[in-house]
Amino acid sequence: MSKPTPLSGFPEFLPAQRVVEQHVVTTLAATFELHGFANVETRAVEPMDQLLRKGETSKEVYVLRRLQEEDTSRDKGIGLHFDLTVPFARYVLENAGKLEFPFRRYQIQKVWRGERPQEGRFREFLQADIDIVGRDELPFHHDIEVTRVMLDALGKLADPDSIGLPGFRLQVNNRKLIQGFYLGIGATDVDEVMRLVDKLDKLSPEQVASQLVAEAGLTPEQAEQCLALAAIRSIDDSFVKEVRALGVDHPLLDEGLDELAQLLRGTVGLATDKVRIEADLSIARGLDYYTGTVFETRLDGYESLGSICSGGRYDALASDGRTTYPGVGISLGVSRVLVPLIQRGVVTGDRSVPSAVLVALADEDSRPRADEVATALRARGIPCEVAPSAAKFGKQIRHADRRGIPYVWFTSVDTDGPAADSITHEVKDIRSGNQVPADPATWEPPAGDLRPTIKVSTSSTNETETVQ
Repeated sequence: MSKPTPLSGFPEFLPAQRVVEQHVVTTLAATFELHGFANVETRAVEPMDQLLRKGETSKEVYVLRRLQEEDTSRDKGIGLHFDLTVPFARYVLENAGKLEFPFRRYQIQKVWRGERPQEGRFREFLQADIDIVGRDELPFHHDIEVTRVMLDALGKLADPDSIGLPGFRLQVNNRKLIQGFYLGIGATDVDEVMRLVDKLDKLSPEQVASQLVAEAGLTPEQAEQCLALAAIRSIDDSFVKEVRALGVDHPLLDEGLDELAQLLRGTVGLATDKVRIEADLSIARGLDYYTGTVFETRLDGYESLGSICSGGRYDALASDGRTTYPGVGISLGVSRVLVPLIQRGVVTGDRSVPSAVLVALADEDSRPRADEVATALRARGIPCEVAPSAAKFGKQIRHADRRGIPYVWFTSVDTDGPAADSITHEVKDIRSGNQVPADPATWEPPAGDLRPTIKVSTSSTNETETVQ
């Protein structure tokens, strides 16, 4: 068999790198559960008519087809889900009679998207979502709540005692605000205006203005008003005065301004040197089901990744014709954040195995005795493994060192004298060389050595700091 060629867009981690991913998943899950969110997992496939409800995404969906199916048209009805929101909407509708509303869920799961692979964009990747869904109505304070929860989660990942995630800026806007503004200036195709203004992170203001005139039917003056709105930024509710100064009136604009101001006021006190919240009136989100609050997040120093965390309010994504289930949610692209950090050597695990101890072998006949030691250690929650062969002790120590295992356990049997057949145990910290007597029934490593730890490299100094 020839050497396989890696598939672009399908990232895979080495064991030490996987330690980082597992830590992130555990941190996110623990944070979400602290806020009362229940975990769900949905199936990998959805009917195509459900997947395509989200807008112009047909080119991104991986359609499933069985190789042995002669009638290939029969397999065109399902595809792999490309996000977790649409499957969740279906899940709510199917289980509405068994759920208590408002229903708070988190979901950390793989998704698949057929787009061109590039930095931060993959064809298979891990996402972490939180959503709150109501029945018929969902008070606005839940928009503030999901913002606070995700800020809490990202803030924990930014902590030096976690993965030292770089600082980030959570940008928030409100679709009611921008739709009301566009209606107020007399735009006839509001959705097209939003779609074009959303290109400001890729095109210059002059290019967007030209497209607004050519494709959305605006006058040059109306296009300039749209760009003036999109240029407004604020870390507090002062943006309201700036919008009012543009001289546009519309009831929907008033509602959006009020909601966005509430959200900014509701997150006061969460900002730190790494966590920043900003009203950014250029944010529209291209997906057509958002109806109110919208989020995007940029990672400091990794702006080329685009938004790493996004979402918003959707009032009509899930409905059975009689009851509507409005919701608000936000999604973190776990792979989008981690893969660039890991590839650049910013963060990794300090060992490639969970083992804290390697139990050495004097000879193959002593393997049962080594197994007994390992069993005693495991019974108290200490991960360990027995050496694969009875090589020279120096070679066994090097084997442990290559795998990052900090301790090697030695067992010897006294064959002479009054203590004949007595067993002696010693454990060696191979980092310091310190070797001491030990009892497998009572010995414990320091808490910091019990599980793999994470090493964060500070790019400014090229120093590496070891953290839990």
